[in-house]
Amino acid sequence: MAIWGLVIETTVGVGERKHTEAYVLTHVEGTREEALVELERRARRHTPEHPRSPKRRRLFRECDGFLLVIDGAWQSFSTRFTVAELLDDSAAPAPPPTTEVAPPEAEPDPADTVPSPPPPSPSTPPVERDADGVPVRPAWWGRTDLP
Repeated sequence: MAIWGLVIETTVGVGERKHTEAYVLTHVEGTREEALVELERRARRHTPEHPRSPKRRRLFRECDGFLLVIDGAWQSFSTRFTVAELLDDSAAPAPPPTTEVAPPEAEPDPADTVPSPPPPSPSTPPVERDADGVPVRPAWWGRTDLP
């Protein structure tokens, strides 16, 4: 199933500070048509911050979504609603690990097994530790290469 982002691009600010910002409203998993139905529902309910005193509201259908144009007393404000397929998300959670069932391994033939060599003996003596696991003598103690 595809994951669709419901994206809104809306006019924010007023006067010379008026600009457009984009936000992802939500994600919809399913078909493009299902995502468009949800997007239309949100576009019809959307009430932008500006204009404060709307005079006229028009909702247009586009190929990838909807365009909402609201005329205010002095200016028009637009909001574009777009459905877009999510291809990559750097903040997406890691996919769950797949559990593959390994084929059962055959029992090794005792005649084919070679005895493994014994583990090498440690070259350094074991470190004496306190009851909480901290070494009694620090590892750097007695080193001549330190200032």
